[in-house]
Amino acid sequence: MFGALKKKLKKIIPGLSKQVEQEAEPVKVEEITEEIKKVEPTLDKLAERKKQKDELKEKAAREIKEVLGEPEEKKTILQKIKEGISKQKEVITTISLSEDKFNDLFWDLELILLENNIAVEIIEKIKKNLKERLVNAKIKRGEIEKEIKNTLKETISGLFSVQAEDFINKVKSKKPFIISFIGVNGSGKTTTIAKVTHLLQKNGLKPILAAADTFRAAAIDQLQIHADKLGVKMIRHDYGSDAAAVAFDAIEYAKAHNLDAVLIDTAGRLHSNVNLMDELKKINKVAQPDMTIFVGESITGNDCVEQAKEFNSKIEIDGIILTKADVDEKGGAAISISYVTGKPILFLGMGQKYDDLEKFDSETLIQSLGLD
Repeated sequence: MFGALKKKLKKIIPGLSKQVEQEAEPVKVEEITEEIKKVEPTLDKLAERKKQKDELKEKAAREIKEVLGEPEEKKTILQKIKEGISKQKEVITTISLSEDKFNDLFWDLELILLENNIAVEIIEKIKKNLKERLVNAKIKRGEIEKEIKNTLKETISGLFSVQAEDFINKVKSKKPFIISFIGVNGSGKTTTIAKVTHLLQKNGLKPILAAADTFRAAAIDQLQIHADKLGVKMIRHDYGSDAAAVAFDAIEYAKAHNLDAVLIDTAGRLHSNVNLMDELKKINKVAQPDMTIFVGESITGNDCVEQAKEFNSKIEIDGIILTKADVDEKGGAAISISYVTGKPILFLGMGQKYDDLEKFDSETLIQSLGLD
């Protein structure tokens, strides 16, 4: 994940930093600085001559100290001038960037983020944070690239403020624990359900599957193949039957046989399909799931984010699983979807095997962007 985005960021950030240094104006200093530099040698000579007089006064000065105590050390004019020059040298190495120049320079970065499926809301947040750090601020030359990287890293880290509870412990908190899987056509729900089933089994839990996708041809048969391979019970009705009734029967079976979890496979649908969305609402009303998981394809980028956003507005979701994350070179969905929906990413689908379900870790994701 992030191969393409990481490569482009690695290329643009150093170049962007150089552009900022070139386009930004040095912080102005008093014109007297140059004049001070010119007279500095003369001042050194005067100081040497003064030293001779100071030696003659040294004895008297010691006697005064004994009587009056140690006076506060006073800085000579020369010391003050030299300190002023030193401070001004430090100031002149800093830059200040105007807002207009910032907008011009950061267009390329915005374009790269857009190309890699970063949601517009995220890009605006990144731009706002960078602007606060760079515009009309005093930044030392040579530290601009570090400032840009740190701002990107901090901004992206802040996108994952919603953290998921431990999934297995959550499932163990109630019996049977009911999970409804929703999403659009072809997002990989059925395979994901099989992976989650396998994960529960590895943790000593006994799940049952509900084939509530009675709409798509072969959907029930596909889930049955996984159920047989995993050795779990699956409740099924005929195609075209009431999906909510399938979910209800699976829950009742789980209660009667002391099973730990019910995993409901629903038909893929677009949020704009009113009839299928109403069916989904009916399933959730009957099943009363403890967790509703949106399953989306990571490689579809902003489409996946928008789908999750729309599903969440109509059927509130509790968590997200992104499939095909292993072949997603851009990674925009993983960066954007949690922030946009306000829901945590639970797992990433990283392949076709049952064990290819990886717990989502925002720190690992941020490290893979190469912003350190």
